[in-house]
Amino acid sequence: MKKNVAVIGAGSWGSALGIVLADNGHDVRLVGRREEQMEELNQYHTNKSYLPGIDFPTSIKGYTDLGEALQDIDAIVLVVPSKAMRETVKSLLPHLTQAVPLIHASKGIEPTTHMRVSEVISEEVGTTGRISSITVLSGPSHAEEVALRQPTTVTVASADESAANEAQYLFMNQKFRVYTNPDLIGVEIGGALKNIIALVCGVTNGLGYGDNTKAAIMTRGLAEIARLGVQMGAQPLTFSGLSGLGDLIVTCTSVHSRNWRAGRMLGEGKSMEEVLEQMGMVVEGIRTTQAAYELASVNDIDMPITTALYSVLFEQVNPHQATIELMGRVKKNEVESLFNL
Repeated sequence: MKKNVAVIGAGSWGSALGIVLADNGHDVRLVGRREEQMEELNQYHTNKSYLPGIDFPTSIKGYTDLGEALQDIDAIVLVVPSKAMRETVKSLLPHLTQAVPLIHASKGIEPTTHMRVSEVISEEVGTTGRISSITVLSGPSHAEEVALRQPTTVTVASADESAANEAQYLFMNQKFRVYTNPDLIGVEIGGALKNIIALVCGVTNGLGYGDNTKAAIMTRGLAEIARLGVQMGAQPLTFSGLSGLGDLIVTCTSVHSRNWRAGRMLGEGKSMEEVLEQMGMVVEGIRTTQAAYELASVNDIDMPITTALYSVLFEQVNPHQATIELMGRVKKNEVESLFNL
């Protein structure tokens, strides 16, 4: 059945998900902030700033007016940086006249509150009754490849099983396979924390280290993600799946990954301020590193890779020195250290 779906966030990932929805026969309302970008989409069916070389289906319409985009809507897909999540949710609620399902595809943890994205959304929605369910879509998925219809597999998770099934229906096709997972906490934690490990893999590349180092960081990084995730209530097996190991692989090994690219520049000697200015876009892993470091401290969870990156980002420790300190830690048993035993 055809649905009217509003995709809020016209960056590369929001645009790519809009293409998936349009390919499935839905009418897509892509909401962006810049008039010229939406005019380009409506007139030329392109979004050159974020997905150059991609022709968009004509069933995708661009909007800058949130109220207009949300009229008679059947579902909302929210694809904005985690730091903009609260304000975005606040802005859309007054325009909803009936309860609709919300699917978010953002990856992060809020510093200070340590809330996952679905928790931030839920807190802002409160008792308004204007959002019927909250689902997360996550997994190994570069927007550029999704837009090219290259085979991709992701996971959707929700506290409401029927909502996850509905999200699966909306998105799944022969090029975009969607699994459901009941572990909302694990899927969100895996998607958020893998950006930390991708940053570190980029740093090691910038320092001139090779595949041995990258394999070590990814393997031990996954152990860190699982330790913190399980402490927060996630199921261990989730981190062996698409939103854990799968997302870790794709984000730590590809030049498409903005976190990896940012890390490489840090390893080459640039400051965090220089990196962010040169990137010109949000690097979620930086904010998530702060949140994960705080969570690890509060819960007494051993996260040495995260701690090392935190020292580089926020304490001005030289990346080479951080590597030396990381490698010189006390001897441990690999199996026993997986879950901090």
